[in-house]
Amino acid sequence: MSIVDVALAGRSYQVLIGGGLLDRIGELAGSFLRKKTVPVVADANARAAHGARLERALEAAGKSVVWYDVEPGEASKSWDGLQRLTDWMLRIGVERNDNVIAFGGGVVGDLTGFACAILKRGCGFIQLPTTLLAQVDSSVGGKTAINTAAGKNLIGAFHQPSLVLADIDCLKTLPDREMRAGYAEVLKYGVLGDAAFFDWCSQNGAPVLAHDAVAVREAVSSCVAAKARIVAEDERETSGTRALLNLGHTFGHALEAKTGFGDRLLHGEGVALGMVLAARYSARRGHLGIDEAERVARQTALAGLPSDLSALGLTADGGQLVDHMLHDKKMDAGTLPFILLSGIGEAFLARDVELADVAAFLDEQLRAH
Repeated sequence: MSIVDVALAGRSYQVLIGGGLLDRIGELAGSFLRKKTVPVVADANARAAHGARLERALEAAGKSVVWYDVEPGEASKSWDGLQRLTDWMLRIGVERNDNVIAFGGGVVGDLTGFACAILKRGCGFIQLPTTLLAQVDSSVGGKTAINTAAGKNLIGAFHQPSLVLADIDCLKTLPDREMRAGYAEVLKYGVLGDAAFFDWCSQNGAPVLAHDAVAVREAVSSCVAAKARIVAEDERETSGTRALLNLGHTFGHALEAKTGFGDRLLHGEGVALGMVLAARYSARRGHLGIDEAERVARQTALAGLPSDLSALGLTADGGQLVDHMLHDKKMDAGTLPFILLSGIGEAFLARDVELADVAAFLDEQLRAH
């Protein structure tokens, strides 16, 4: 088991990474579970695949489980979904010093974390991420949110978990597409800040996607350690350092919005294509060599992820995609910062990007490749 500390004044916690952690939840998380009954908010697929194992482990620790099922998919991160969940939490008597378990992928983690942030002005929660994307990224750092008609994750709060248990055995039941979507976030950590890790991904991407336990644990541990360092430095994205974690997201969220936040383009797939677009746009502006931009695209494609905008078959132009970007959380005084690249492993925040130029670039990409 690997242990990564997320060092935050008064809100520090640990991320535990390894196989078989669900079976040890009584030992590893028992100090956070005060009551005999444990509320678990679960992705319906995660519960079907791993719920019995989690329930047996909690029962062995003298606990019983009260379940709340969440339908898979971004549609569950809604005002209606938030209201139903908070009503349930109040009905079963969740108190401010309790911890609710979030059991599933990023959707469940985001929804449960936000509900816990606002319930009685804040109660605790434990992340049990069951997807690669959630294990390497969304379960760590305390960003919680729901989606609205205006865009993705626009209503939310910073609310750190009490503990994160990333059981890599849970990844074995993931559909291949979900595993690849999570791998987009693994690649992202190399592209934005660690050229050596990007090289490692070039050599080890196939073993990770094939569920090699050593490779998966190394990938998850490396990404979590990188994110923990950034979150400790800039928890609330005030200095700009944490904003670098949004590499690919400005483009990706616009594509997700255009495709309806559904199965047509998963979040990780949007991030992957957004990262390629950020690299190509960086090359367009002269920050990055075109060979390096295409190296990012090539590694993305080798992982089975989308790497060409034209292949999506969108009925849209660059201006329509830019319109979706106007709702981005990073908008500041009418200006949208972009995360761009000066090299693989060297991301930076650009505040001088003209959206008309972005629209023209996207028009080119819609027609190219």
